[in-house]
Amino acid sequence: MGDEPGSFARGVLAHRHPALIQQVRAAFPYGRRQHEALDALLEEITHGVVEPLGPEDGDHAYWADSGRGYFGRSWYDAPFLWAESYFYRRLLGAVGYFGTGPWRGVDPFAPFKRAELRGDAVEEELRALDALADAPAEERATALLHASLWGNRADLGFRVSAGEPAVGDAAVSTLVADDSALLWQLLPAGASSTVAVVADNAGRELIPDLILVDHLLEHRHAERVVLHVKPYPYYVSDAMTADVVDCLRRLIEAPGEAGRIGGRLWKAMAAGSLEVRTHPFFCAPLPYEEMPEDLRGEFASATLTLLKGDLNYRRLVGDRLWNATESFATRTAYFPGAVAALRTLKSDVIVGLGQGALDALERSGAAWRTSGTHALIQVRG
Repeated sequence: MGDEPGSFARGVLAHRHPALIQQVRAAFPYGRRQHEALDALLEEITHGVVEPLGPEDGDHAYWADSGRGYFGRSWYDAPFLWAESYFYRRLLGAVGYFGTGPWRGVDPFAPFKRAELRGDAVEEELRALDALADAPAEERATALLHASLWGNRADLGFRVSAGEPAVGDAAVSTLVADDSALLWQLLPAGASSTVAVVADNAGRELIPDLILVDHLLEHRHAERVVLHVKPYPYYVSDAMTADVVDCLRRLIEAPGEAGRIGGRLWKAMAAGSLEVRTHPFFCAPLPYEEMPEDLRGEFASATLTLLKGDLNYRRLVGDRLWNATESFATRTAYFPGAVAALRTLKSDVIVGLGQGALDALERSGAAWRTSGTHALIQVRG
């Protein structure tokens, strides 16, 4: 919930969301209608109560049903997962994303994504691939898995309020759980595996995700990879099909190993060994335990489903303040197949820690649950 003073959830609702409205407003030359709608949304989330969508909205019935009991109350009184999801739906409505006018389908977060994709940090990371090209396969696999994991720190929404974390400090950039050995055991080379990758963020996170996908295909850890992305803009930087295309183009344009990887991935798309899919559930305010049967069937048919990022983790284990030593395997027993979570910690929710590790983290005095300085690789086979 967001009603606890000093909590991470309250901070997002009270500070991150208002700041995001102002950032989106400044990023486009919106007209009066959009400015008035953004003003109204800002007033509502800061001083008002949760208002329903209008009957003219195509998804009015869905949100009316999922939000029953929350409308007419403070945003802080709704479950955090629902409030976050509904905020982004309302933000898209305010800028006309779902309307019939000229702003229909215009991603309000696109300027942030594109600026990051063309930034110096991405350039430097792509150049680093040249040094890794001739490394032994096992060393390369570990490096690329960790790049995909820590790429989650590039979440644009996280930086709205937290700033860029100190990524070079080995004392704080630590894995609180590491089941990577089990992950690779589930994907032996040449086993005709299908891997489902549920993406999180675009840009600096999606590029290392795609590079990891290339490694899985090139070294035959997977015969086929299905990359699941969002159907519409969500949580600032979340990846859609357009973002996948932008990242592939960015790779292809790069010299050296990055360009070669981009070329292979482009061909893999044409050959069907890499496929991009989406589903409305990925923008729903629901845990994976309530996923629809068609999506459950897709994950059941995969050798391994790899979930990226903080929000997917919250939805995987349940967005609750679990005891951190609660079993990851128990919390994910419902999932229809082997599942792996790659996540940089940026919210309170966590399970699967040993008591000793938890005690050490608590004694450190660091905001290890929410600062983005710690991460985990958790796998249930």
